[in-house]
Amino acid sequence: MKRIHIRKPDIKGFFTKVRNLKKEDIKRHFKEKKERRQRILEERRNSKFAKKMQPVYKWMNRLSLPLHFLLACVINFLIETISRLSPFEAWDYMTGTPLVFLYNSFMIFATFSIVYLVRRRVFARILVSVFWVVLGICNGYLLTKRVTPFNAQDLKAMSEALAVMNSYFNAFELVMIIIGVVALIFWVVSMWRRGGQFTGKMHRFIALCGVGVSFAACLWLTDVAIDKRVISNYFGNIAFAYEDYGFPYCFSASLFNTGINEPAGYSEETMNEITDNGKLTQSSTGLSEDEVPNIMFVQLESFFDPTEVEWLRFSEDPIPNLRKLFDEYSSGYFKVPSVGAGTANTEFEVLTGMSMRFFGPGEYPYKTYAKFNQMESAASALKALGYGAEALHNNGGNFYSRAQVFNKMGFDHYTSKEFMNILQTTPKGWATDDILVPNIMESMDTTEGQDFVFTISVEGHGEYPTEKVLEDPEIVVSGVEDEGERNAWEYYVNLVHEMDKFAGELIEAVESRNEPTVLVFYGDHLPTMNLEAKDLKSRYLYNTNYVIWDNIGLEKQDENIAAYQIMAEVFERLDIHSGTVFNYHQQRRETKNYLADLELLQYDMMYGDQYVYGDSGMPVPEEHMVMGVKDAEISQMVVQADGTTYSIYGDNFTKQSKVYINGEKQTTTFLNNTRLDLKESEINDGDTVMVAQVGSSNTIFRESKTYEYNNGTLTELPADPEAPQNGRQAFVEQEEEQEE
Repeated sequence: MKRIHIRKPDIKGFFTKVRNLKKEDIKRHFKEKKERRQRILEERRNSKFAKKMQPVYKWMNRLSLPLHFLLACVINFLIETISRLSPFEAWDYMTGTPLVFLYNSFMIFATFSIVYLVRRRVFARILVSVFWVVLGICNGYLLTKRVTPFNAQDLKAMSEALAVMNSYFNAFELVMIIIGVVALIFWVVSMWRRGGQFTGKMHRFIALCGVGVSFAACLWLTDVAIDKRVISNYFGNIAFAYEDYGFPYCFSASLFNTGINEPAGYSEETMNEITDNGKLTQSSTGLSEDEVPNIMFVQLESFFDPTEVEWLRFSEDPIPNLRKLFDEYSSGYFKVPSVGAGTANTEFEVLTGMSMRFFGPGEYPYKTYAKFNQMESAASALKALGYGAEALHNNGGNFYSRAQVFNKMGFDHYTSKEFMNILQTTPKGWATDDILVPNIMESMDTTEGQDFVFTISVEGHGEYPTEKVLEDPEIVVSGVEDEGERNAWEYYVNLVHEMDKFAGELIEAVESRNEPTVLVFYGDHLPTMNLEAKDLKSRYLYNTNYVIWDNIGLEKQDENIAAYQIMAEVFERLDIHSGTVFNYHQQRRETKNYLADLELLQYDMMYGDQYVYGDSGMPVPEEHMVMGVKDAEISQMVVQADGTTYSIYGDNFTKQSKVYINGEKQTTTFLNNTRLDLKESEINDGDTVMVAQVGSSNTIFRESKTYEYNNGTLTELPADPEAPQNGRQAFVEQEEEQEE
């Protein structure tokens, strides 16, 4: 039997050669390598197979344009197969709407025109093909996790996507994604080496003109297709739009069509007519100082009434507290702008009164506009009447750039999870909502007058596991045959049950304050449970539920309402007339051209000349928001018995509290709200010590007072008069630097 001999590597000889290498040796090595590569290519070109294929290559070069279009059709079909998760549905799409299919194929074909600019045409074709197929794979994979397709705004929300990745992808999926990406990179690199080069004469000027003509033709075809209603530039439902108009067009539209385009008829005269010469910007109320109530909005993550699903059955009512509220107070369906995702867009509509229908498809205004520009909101509208404005969220302060957005909108405080001692989480790692109750009460205590409190919950966040996670669930779900699907529904319904408990606890806490209050609960979107319209009693995927609780005797008025109308409706019932867009809804909701003029108003306020404000300017207070409502406090610093551990004692510490010594962040261990430990730090006399609440990207949201350490004692240092006010501009500038 033949033995295999493995030669022992000559490691010593290898390093000897490396040490003795000369510059000439290196040059000669690369020269020989290049010559060897040229010989290999020459041998390939002169091989029998290559000679037989020469006529074929010649005809392929002559017919490259139609062959490119054929390749574009194949790629388009592959993309739709992946996006629709079925080749049969892709076939139905192709044969049912051939003009739409050919239009999308032409878009891909136009991108292939760039191959004529380079000699490595095979490699260029591979790159373009890989680009489109990878986009299609991303879309298909995301559609298995949510209802909203992959769009360009997801790229702008990449920091948020990374923050929740562990909740959407398990370890195996993440490993497979990494392996796939690495394998793809290696394959593309190998094709760059093996792909060969075009040997004919290059006509780069003609090729460049061809690229320009291709993309110009694509733009012209887009206008024609929109005029002929083959496609549409308005996506009332982005998920359905991707199905109807194809992935290439819809993704491109989400990339280039952002903001609000200037509507027809926009002018100063038109805006004066719409705003009644600026009267919409005025604030007033018919309430006396004693009658003004607290106004509280609570956005419940992925909440809707589970009994709305026709075929679901439950061991008991999953929402007894909210059900009682539905029966006794104003309630109805709540029309939201997204399904399965897009929390921030529902939030944007509620806070601003603006409709998402006028923005680019799949856009997040929090990422494209509100993050960088001051704008009116319910916070600024109510502050004009003397309200305090508080925002709370039991998730990261930087999520969806809320720390910056709420500052631009005029809030006084924003309490994120960095300021909460979160002790309980869901099996998927999201904070439970009960932590919000005491923090809401603390926020309301920051003002002597009435408050506007906007709260965003997170407990109901997906993904909902198909494996059995709850061993003894309070609510048992039936009516679903598939075990995995039943497990997911049972998990979700029990989250809803916990949200219902939170609603009951919050109302009890509010009632104990004995203050006039209006409290609105609503769901931001349906959960990612592959629901179809036919599954729901309302037969509409964009409906959740809302209820308006109060202790001031408001009349029960049940109606279905859109997210962008709810704030104006609550203001109207309270005889509050403040905020330009809210005043507009109150005056124009049932009139002709209501939506057309709303588009004009939104464009003027955000992207136009702001004729609506005249010479008075935007009625939004200067940016002044403070993160959290309490400082972390340091009382003493103690060296433990082991001599290596320092303990910081104080108050208001959380898991996001980090100790800084001489301005450098230390490895900090959180023990409880009064103690932090340092095990890897060294402290010398004269060093400064400070505790900060730190968010993602090392954003410092709020700092304690700074102390100087000497002989085991801490001495408070005077505040730097030139430093930013605690919790304000410091976090804004740093967070922008980290994200952008």
